[in-house]
Amino acid sequence: MNTWKIVYTERAEHDLRGIYEYIAFSLLEPEIAKKQTRRIMDAVAKLNQIPLRCPLYEKAPWRDRGLRVLQVDKHLAFYLPIATRETVAIIRIMYDGRNIEKHLRQTDLEK
Repeated sequence: MNTWKIVYTERAEHDLRGIYEYIAFSLLEPEIAKKQTRRIMDAVAKLNQIPLRCPLYEKAPWRDRGLRVLQVDKHLAFYLPIATRETVAIIRIMYDGRNIEKHLRQTDLEK
């Protein structure tokens, strides 16, 4: 079984930093912030073995583009498996209580 490469877009890296900063600085819980971001990164890393294990995001036009979603606690990691490159591109990571549609519309899936 081949292992796929995991890459984070700049936007996804920004999202992950934002999650950390919100928990650490707004909620004043730096240890929880570290643990939460580590849980997200660990779950994402496991996509290297079975990148199609998570469901397609249910809404158009993202479903038609192959966008998949991994839930980690109350956070969602949106990703695109790129079979020709054996790569999983992490597109966005966000709290599941956010306006997902709005934030995905601001995301260019062509990159």
